[in-house]
Amino acid sequence: MSGVDVMVIGGGHAGLEAAWAAAKLARVALLVGNPATVGRMPCNPAVGGPGKSQLVFEVQALGGLMGRLADDTAIHTRVLNASKGPAVQSLRVQNERDAYAERAQDVIFGHGGIEIVRGEAADLESDGRGGWLVVTTDGRRLAARSVVVAAGTFMRGVTWYGRHSRPEGRQGEPPSRFLSAPLAHAGHVLKRYKTGTPPRVRADAVNFAYLLEIPADPQPRGFTGQPGPRATQSPTWQTHTTAQTHRLIQENLHESPMYAGDIEGLGPRYCPSIEDKVVRFAHHDRHLLFVEPDGVETSEVYLQGFSSSLPPHLQDQLVRTLPGFEQAVIQRYAYAVEYDVVDSTELTLNLESRLLPGIFTAGQINGTSGYEEAAAQGLVAGTAAARRALGLPERFFERESGYLGVLLDDLVFKGSDEPYRMMTSRVEHRLLVRQDNADERLSGLGHELGLVTGDELARVTAKYARVRAGLEALERQRAQGQAGAAWLRRPELSLADVEALGIVLPALDAAEREALEIRVKYAGYIDRAQRQLQAEQHAQTLSLRGVEFGRIEALSNEAREKLSRHQPQTVAQAARISGVRHADVSVLLVHLKQQRVSRET
Repeated sequence: MSGVDVMVIGGGHAGLEAAWAAAKLARVALLVGNPATVGRMPCNPAVGGPGKSQLVFEVQALGGLMGRLADDTAIHTRVLNASKGPAVQSLRVQNERDAYAERAQDVIFGHGGIEIVRGEAADLESDGRGGWLVVTTDGRRLAARSVVVAAGTFMRGVTWYGRHSRPEGRQGEPPSRFLSAPLAHAGHVLKRYKTGTPPRVRADAVNFAYLLEIPADPQPRGFTGQPGPRATQSPTWQTHTTAQTHRLIQENLHESPMYAGDIEGLGPRYCPSIEDKVVRFAHHDRHLLFVEPDGVETSEVYLQGFSSSLPPHLQDQLVRTLPGFEQAVIQRYAYAVEYDVVDSTELTLNLESRLLPGIFTAGQINGTSGYEEAAAQGLVAGTAAARRALGLPERFFERESGYLGVLLDDLVFKGSDEPYRMMTSRVEHRLLVRQDNADERLSGLGHELGLVTGDELARVTAKYARVRAGLEALERQRAQGQAGAAWLRRPELSLADVEALGIVLPALDAAEREALEIRVKYAGYIDRAQRQLQAEQHAQTLSLRGVEFGRIEALSNEAREKLSRHQPQTVAQAARISGVRHADVSVLLVHLKQQRVSRET
């Protein structure tokens, strides 16, 4: 192949988005070991959930791919936290696993601007002119102006089934054997992380009558606004562990490679293995498990919440202790995978290596977990890599711009000591950066970056013009002496109830009606959040010189210890220290105000 502008290494969720975004601007090649694995869902066959759906909506608003693939292959959609406020409501889409990968391959392989190259990357060499050569194990030297490394769990990957291990990136796939070396040689600190997956069980061996059925929402939702044709076709289910499950695990912890000390990698705190749950939460007599179909006519179900690295013979016994799984047959056994990651604090906010300019990293190689986090990073790295290759100026996502900005800011300034998972609690001003307004917030930036077409931006602009027209109609028209907006602010009334009072609204679709209702019902909270954000942005430059952090009792214990050790000079620096929470920053601001008042009096 001739030289390209951007070379993307890896065809998982990060690699897909990197190639897709970069190809909107530049000439792209995608280097993969086996094209048949592109777009594969190695873990749960689902997209979205708390903190994650917001990322997917933002990727969609920026012209990304994941939301489109998820909607096209949806078999079950559900809005989580629907009874709570819009800041934490999250869409979760269950997908047909194989169809998702097939659809991803159709889109990527059919893209005229993306060249598919089969091979394994062995080295990264400077070409001496600001570009790079990706050297493959068969000796080819592939030239690119920029490179995106999206190696997932493959760098020196090892899978564990009990005390037995083998070199793999994930079940049945060879690892990336050599790519860690050039990163380490350049000075990157590599860490060892661990994650895992649950067993897959034959669906015809499960007694679904003993499971709690969870139906799809009758009115399906989608990331693109157009849910797929089968979005309500399948339910999911729940079961739970039993006392027998817990006893078997406790009696056989010596067969777990993690508890036996074989695994050195750090695992995810917020997605622990079933062994971890039983040990760490011994006071719980059961743990909920989610039974998810791999497709409408699948032969497998996925036991979400039952990740394990115990040996296969024990997995057989454990699964049969679950209600409805007494006769279960495991089709694919659970395993843990251990792999290399880079220290994300050695990257820029565009995920470019500070040590190897022109080399970008995205996805689990940066110490994150989850499809959604990977896709978001892929879009950022792919866009930035293309802009760098073309000599275009850098553009960054600020923390306040949304979940994507928080993800990048956390990785670069705080880093992680375990696989990082996005959660709504990580986002300080989540009422301002909801999943429903992602297009309003980010489509303009996507257009500036060359990711969103003029027609796509025009559709978003027209959508919110109609929402504003609806708001004006609610404020202008009155019923029984009260403005329509005042009626709608009542908790017990919906937009339909207000229309029943005689208020006439312009024609709005379901998404526009939702946007209108949120703006009216939460107007006071939104205004307060915006004022708080503005005050915090002003406060970021305040000096902390001379502050004795150990004497501020309202700080959390961790914040007192970290602040005393690092001695930040400004509030902005303090906010970027791992372990210093948003509440701790508020305490510092109160402390500074009290000091100022004391000096003035």
